[in-house]
Amino acid sequence: MVSARTVSPQIARSWLLVPASHPEDFSKAQASEADAVIIDLEDAVAANDKRQARADTVEWLTTGHRAWVRINDASSDFWSEDCAALKQCEGLEGVMLAKSESSSHLDDTADRLPDGTRILALVETARGMQNVAQIASAPSTFRIAFGTGDFKRDTAAGDDPVALLYARSQLVIASRAARLPAPIDGPTLNIAHLPTGTAHAKEMGMSGKLCLTPDHAAVINEGLSPAENEIAWAHGFIAAFEQSGGKITDGSDLPRLARAQKIVQQAEDFGIEVDAAEVSHSGY
Repeated sequence: MVSARTVSPQIARSWLLVPASHPEDFSKAQASEADAVIIDLEDAVAANDKRQARADTVEWLTTGHRAWVRINDASSDFWSEDCAALKQCEGLEGVMLAKSESSSHLDDTADRLPDGTRILALVETARGMQNVAQIASAPSTFRIAFGTGDFKRDTAAGDDPVALLYARSQLVIASRAARLPAPIDGPTLNIAHLPTGTAHAKEMGMSGKLCLTPDHAAVINEGLSPAENEIAWAHGFIAAFEQSGGKITDGSDLPRLARAQKIVQQAEDFGIEVDAAEVSHSGY
C-alpha cells in the first residue's frame, strides 16, 4: 500500500511536463500523482507564444504555487529572458536546462539564477552525450535527464530500446561517478508500452522518468518503486542477518545486505507499507 507524501526531487520517480502555454492545466498537474511537475517553456511552446507563456508561469510561481520549469537552451534567443523572469519567483523548485551540451551551459545558467537553484541537465544531443561526464561534474548540476525524442532525431537512432542502451548507460555511469542521483529517463508516449519502458529504465539503473500526461505518473511510480515481494525479502534478509549476529557466510552477504537496506529505505521514502504477514512468509 502506498500512502501520499512529498517525495524529494533527489529520488523523484515521475516528472510531469505541462506546457506553459496551457496555464489551465497547471493545477491539474499539481494535483496529479506525479512526484514532480515541470512547466515547459521550451518545445511545448511555439516561439510566438513564449512571452505570454513565460508571464503565466511567473504568475503561477509567485502566487503560492511551486514547480520546476524547463527553460530554453543556452544558445537560444529565449534563454536569457527565461532566466531573468524566473529569478524572482519564490515558487521555483529548480530549472531543467534544455539541450545541455557542456558544463559552461550549466554554469552560465546558474550565474543568472539565485544561488543554489537546482538545475536538471537535459541531455538530448550527440554533443551533450559526448560531454556527459563534464556535465555531470559541473557544480550546478543537480541531476541528469535524458531527452530521448530529440536525441533520436539528432542521431537518427531508432525506437528499439537496444538503440539507446549505450546512451542510457553513459548517463547512469556519469551520474554515479559524479555522485549525483540516478538519471531520469525520457518519456514513453504510448501508455500501453509504459510499464515495459519503465521496467527497462529501472533495469538500466535509472530512477526517474519524464511523462507528458498525468495518467502516466502512477504507472511510473509503481514501476520505479520496489515491489512488495522485494520489500518483504529485504526485511526478511536484514532480520536473518541480524539474528545471526551479522555473521558473513560468503562474499554475497554484504552486497545483498546493502541492496536490502536500500530497498527498505526506498519503501520508507515512497510511503510503501507491506503487510507483516508478507514479511513473515518471505522465506526468512
